[in-house]
Amino acid sequence: MDKLLHKSFQTRAVHAGERVPPADFRPVATPIWNTVGYLYESMDDLDAVFDRKKQGQVYLRYSNPTTEAFENAVANLESAEAAQAYSSGMAAIHAALLGAGIKAGTSIVAALDVYGATFTLLNSIFTNLGVNIRMVDVSSHDEVETALKETGATVLYVESISNPLLKVADVPALAKLARKHGALLLVDNTFASPYLLNPLEHGAEYVIHSATKYLSGHGDALAGVVATSTANKNKLFELNKLIGGVLGPFEAWLALRGLKTLPLRMKQQCENALRVAEWLRLHPRIETVHYPGLPEHPQHELAKQLFEGRGFGGVLSFVIEGADKNKVFRFMESLSICLPATTLGDIYSLVLHPMTSSHRGLTPQERARVGIRDGLVRLSTGIESADDILADLDSALSKV
Repeated sequence: MDKLLHKSFQTRAVHAGERVPPADFRPVATPIWNTVGYLYESMDDLDAVFDRKKQGQVYLRYSNPTTEAFENAVANLESAEAAQAYSSGMAAIHAALLGAGIKAGTSIVAALDVYGATFTLLNSIFTNLGVNIRMVDVSSHDEVETALKETGATVLYVESISNPLLKVADVPALAKLARKHGALLLVDNTFASPYLLNPLEHGAEYVIHSATKYLSGHGDALAGVVATSTANKNKLFELNKLIGGVLGPFEAWLALRGLKTLPLRMKQQCENALRVAEWLRLHPRIETVHYPGLPEHPQHELAKQLFEGRGFGGVLSFVIEGADKNKVFRFMESLSICLPATTLGDIYSLVLHPMTSSHRGLTPQERARVGIRDGLVRLSTGIESADDILADLDSALSKV
């Protein structure tokens, strides 16, 4: 402050109050380090940090203390050595594939019924870059093994619970198949979250989240994260310095704050989803319900084993009998508690029409192959009263 006393008003307005020396106290909650650059007492220290011989911060595109706090929290919950955060879930998927060694001439074997944007990323951008893509039903291990063997795949890519048909991947078995054929297993764990499953403990190499969803949980932050080994994290760090898909400190702070209530939210959402699924399966207007918590679900026993009794996830999907796009739209417009929004994993119950939103980028033939029907609705249960959710669904179904 003394150095500024005799400077001009203009200069003092710029510098006054800034760069307060560190104190001998620490904040209880992680602060938002909303700065692009950092200062050191000596240029030698800055040089050492750039060279990664000393811990520290140099530039927001490289790292940030708030973002690192979020990364450390996710790594802990995923039983990982490290994690790398991104500006969105799709940025995280893209980076994880590059980090795993995907380039021109390599092959990816991927689950057929992945999230629509992932499907399009694989079959447009990566295909155009010379990557061979083979989409398979990952519930058929024979089909997976044949594809791995025939393609010499670098990566096997799956979702722990698929979007939107709620198929459950046998992560331990798939990890063994991937290892047998020299591939790395990448698992999108967004739907299960670390509350239900830690894929790294079962042999996966990279675990990916759209942290926009359950990790942050409140629909107010766009974020992605990859949990993995320290060696893989270093690869992702170097990639992200150049690609620049970084998570901003404010979004990291929101995600970190939301992460603290993940077990409370997921417990309620799993309970709500199971009750809604059991109710829908008996409703005369519903043809099919997709939810791993139902005994008739093909992977029900697998889900019980993998998730160890903690629940079956907060998302389900269902087909309204005889419904086309227009009838589904009228159903969604008649809802009041369940909101028609193009996301999931919030505290709010949210409905989505996959045909016209999450899987809009697929051709009709591709949607038919995946199993995305015109009358399919995805429901992400929130933390509201299950009675209110059911009453809302019943009222809307009576109008179509």
